[in-house]
Amino acid sequence: MSRPLVRELLRSNLPARCLITEPAALKPYETDGLTAIREVPWLVALPETEVQLKAVMRICAQHAVPIVPRGAGTGLSGGARPVRDGIVLGLSKLDKILEIDLDNCVARVQPGVRNLAISEAVAEHGLYYAPDPSSQIACSIGGNVAENAGGVHCLKYGLTVHNVLGLKVVTMRGDTLTIGGKGLDYPGYDLLALMCGSEGMLGVVTEVTVKLLPEPPAKVVMLAAYRSLKEAADAVTDIFRQGVVPAGLEMMDKLAIQAAEDFVHAGYPRAAAAILLCELDGNAAEIADLENLVVRILEDAGAFEIQRAHDADAQARLWQGRKAAFPAMGRMAPDYYCMDGTIPRRQLSQVLHAIAELSESFGLLVANVFHAGDGNLHPLILYDANVPGELDKAEDMGGKILELCVAAGGSVTGEHGVGVEKLDQMCVQFNAAELRQFERVKEAFDPERLLNPGKAIPTLTRCSELGGMHVHGGKLPFPKMERF
Repeated sequence: MSRPLVRELLRSNLPARCLITEPAALKPYETDGLTAIREVPWLVALPETEVQLKAVMRICAQHAVPIVPRGAGTGLSGGARPVRDGIVLGLSKLDKILEIDLDNCVARVQPGVRNLAISEAVAEHGLYYAPDPSSQIACSIGGNVAENAGGVHCLKYGLTVHNVLGLKVVTMRGDTLTIGGKGLDYPGYDLLALMCGSEGMLGVVTEVTVKLLPEPPAKVVMLAAYRSLKEAADAVTDIFRQGVVPAGLEMMDKLAIQAAEDFVHAGYPRAAAAILLCELDGNAAEIADLENLVVRILEDAGAFEIQRAHDADAQARLWQGRKAAFPAMGRMAPDYYCMDGTIPRRQLSQVLHAIAELSESFGLLVANVFHAGDGNLHPLILYDANVPGELDKAEDMGGKILELCVAAGGSVTGEHGVGVEKLDQMCVQFNAAELRQFERVKEAFDPERLLNPGKAIPTLTRCSELGGMHVHGGKLPFPKMERF
């Protein structure tokens, strides 16, 4: 089937340079950021125009060939993992900034544009694009839409869904949908929100209109060090109890602190069991008042050291350790498995304690570095894939952590998506009626189920084989969590 399909793609004015068929050249596409799961595709198409993209989708639909859309491949849940007998539709060559509209403070961009490139393009105008995933130097805006990506500053400024105003989307049947635009709201169903986080299962994004914000005139970054995770977690709750909404509020535990400090020498206190990084922004007078208030809150919660950074270089130094925390884990173990559960903030202390218990019972170290203000956890389970059984053990432990999040009233994902990684835990979070409704939405956009099949929505058969694990609102899977 592959040769006739390739010939037809070439006849559709897709240049030969836009097709990858050689085994060695296909290898980089076998996985995304979840490198434990791999599948070599038999074909990769890299269209350079929207016309070429639509031709690829039309031909694949005619031949009933599945398509896996792929941006920069930085996703962490296996959402861009190829499927057998399908093609990978890479969007990296659709990388143009089409318009910067200063009057409306928006930018229209193609899906392959890097997240950071948007802010770089408008910096001379005092503007920026707010969502800032740790991978923003590499990740693409199309992938951000697919996963509803967040980042350090999503606490105050929102996720991708809150910063995207319009989309152009091509469905598997070749229809082009124009959703939203430059305005703040449009009549009808909120299809914009539906597309953000749909993981490439409903349509392929070909254009994104993003909101641009003015750079805040004043900013301060604070580091607070604590002798226990509980003190740091309590400080997070206390900040919000006082009515303060930081631009960013991050937590790192001792293992993450040590790894980051060894890697980038950010000046983190090694004696701390946990640190908080808190950024405040706004006008100068407001920030002066808030800074003093937050320092008192941090001290009252038990901080034994507080650092304040007012200039850009000092702020960048404090953030550098947090942004480098994931690669820094390479100093601690050959491999790590990054989870992405979300919980109510008030449950931080209890859930972190329960994760520590799981770490001990599984015999695997866990480093915690995460968006504390959002309750969006990123436990990094350290393991060695060369040791037989350790990957399976890490995956099992990761599943238990996600079930823990659901039991605490949270979710199996905050910003990394479900992909193939969290299919079993979706059975924990949702019941049969809810999963059927997800399938109905999928069928409305992609009745042949050719777009990114096997991702995000588990089959009812799969959930049944797992033993009807749905616990949301029911009995909790961890007896010690009943106190929640």
